[in-house]
Amino acid sequence: MRKCVVLFSLVVLIVSQISRAAGPADVFEARVFRDAAGKPLPYRLLRPEAYDAAKCYPLLLFFHGAAERGNDNVRQLAKGVTVFAREENRKNFPCFVIVPQCDPGSQWADTPMSGDAHIQSEKPTEPLHLSMELLAALKKEFNVDSKRIYVAGVSMGGFGVWDAITRYPDVFAAAIPVCGGADENKAPVVAKLPIWAFHGEQDTVVKTNRTRHIIDAIKKAGGTPKYTEYPSAGHEIWMRAFNEPEVMEWLFSQKKQS
Repeated sequence: MRKCVVLFSLVVLIVSQISRAAGPADVFEARVFRDAAGKPLPYRLLRPEAYDAAKCYPLLLFFHGAAERGNDNVRQLAKGVTVFAREENRKNFPCFVIVPQCDPGSQWADTPMSGDAHIQSEKPTEPLHLSMELLAALKKEFNVDSKRIYVAGVSMGGFGVWDAITRYPDVFAAAIPVCGGADENKAPVVAKLPIWAFHGEQDTVVKTNRTRHIIDAIKKAGGTPKYTEYPSAGHEIWMRAFNEPEVMEWLFSQKKQS
């Protein structure tokens, strides 16, 4: 009898550990958005726990990096965004998180990531355009707080963040670009937007000056962006950035005034 009790306890413990170890694909719902022409955009959706349609929730749009491109609707969950799915963050900051996946031949922003500077293209890339259409569609499907829509992204996705906020500055309440870069001529457009940017001092994939220069340009335009640069750090700093003690509180406290 005692052996049975011990065995049962062991099974319960194993099941519990498996449950705790559930990966991001278990909490991010797999979906596909199609525009009016039928163009697909695979994406993942994290809903607030115990979602109540009578309540209004913030929403985070997350842009992944270049290595996560594809059409499997899984790879884009590999880096950074998993922080928002942690139990304590879902409890303390209930929100929607949407993670679109960029197709292999495209980027969120039409620019080489290794360059010293770039001029923003006239039109957004198709993946960015589809992501904005997806955002508009979800605002109709769910009770989303239009004054608390945020955007974050890493590496290629960091460029996507800068491109999105400079093209659609009235949509977002705050932005967190990690290891990205922007057209510095667009700085006045986002001077009033709460921004917290991150970069590694020794980044050899995206030059650190890409973030330094756009931050300086925003300050010259009258803005007060936050910037954290990690000494001696390379490119892959996103987990360190999103795990900063004040990041979640800072992000979800931002709200558009109009």
